[in-house]
Amino acid sequence: MINLRDKGAEFWERSNRPVRVLTVFAILAVIAALPYAGNSFLQTPIAAFDAVLVYPMGMFILMALGLNVVVGKSGMLDLGYVAFFAVGAYTMALLSTHTGLNTWEIMPIGIVAAMIAGVLLAIPTLRLRGDYLAIVTLGFGEIVRVSALNSESIGGALGIAGIPFPPGLGFEYQLLDQKYFYWTILVMILLVIWVIRRLTVRRPGRAWESIRQDEDAAELMGVSTYKYKIWAFVFGAAIGGGAGVFYASRSMVIAPDNFTLNTSILILACVVFGGMGNIWGVIVGAAILGYLPDRFRFLSDARLLLFGLVLVIFMNLRPEGILPRKKREKAIVKKDSGASL
Repeated sequence: MINLRDKGAEFWERSNRPVRVLTVFAILAVIAALPYAGNSFLQTPIAAFDAVLVYPMGMFILMALGLNVVVGKSGMLDLGYVAFFAVGAYTMALLSTHTGLNTWEIMPIGIVAAMIAGVLLAIPTLRLRGDYLAIVTLGFGEIVRVSALNSESIGGALGIAGIPFPPGLGFEYQLLDQKYFYWTILVMILLVIWVIRRLTVRRPGRAWESIRQDEDAAELMGVSTYKYKIWAFVFGAAIGGGAGVFYASRSMVIAPDNFTLNTSILILACVVFGGMGNIWGVIVGAAILGYLPDRFRFLSDARLLLFGLVLVIFMNLRPEGILPRKKREKAIVKKDSGASL
């Protein structure tokens, strides 16, 4: 695995811009064609493969990218990330069933609602660190779920049903054809990747990196650590809220049981399993952890034992994740020093 990764990195560094562009488009074409691979060895035994591509795989990737900004890039442990997912989903459910607005009109509202929730959580809690921050965020996630569970005005334990599908953009969404949902969430993932990469090379990304490395040293060097931690939290919340809006419009019905602590833990596992701080590692980790339980669903409850066993073995063999973060500067310095010798 390491050799393949190094060879891939070496190929990318040596390639000119046209080759890189062609490579990216070729990879995207293969990914976009995945719904047609349902009759191959990838077929899941119970759920349709194209449906699994949307949820859990696509949704896990989207949420893991958002959580990676908080955990992987900024070094803050968030155990209540599912709360922002729930805020987006309930915003979609309430507005679509009471106002007649469609998914694309509600999407920015759901994102803003999740960002507000992120601010409300971040301002009083982000002066905490480590285990204390983890406990507070865990409590926030449970507060959102229990509030939804006990609020009859938003469906209570039964949740909200009758959520409409997104309107077609030149095509029609259909219940039994998940390809359209998959291609839509693929576009959302690409947009999120583009934004994260732009932020990473600018001031917020550098601030997040310094906070992750040593928050005290970053503050002494003049970095407004509190402000940038709020930025990370709010940005991650925005992605979770957008994922929640799309999830609700695809599922047509939501309930508090869809937003338990287990979901937060599983998304965190995707980040750690793939490689904290590495966008591509997180994507691979989320895709694998989203796919495996459905691939082995025929084993019933035993599949959870197999799933946990795979995680334990792999994390012992490779604790830094599938694709750990790797500073390009280190590789360049090493290459230059080797050349000078």
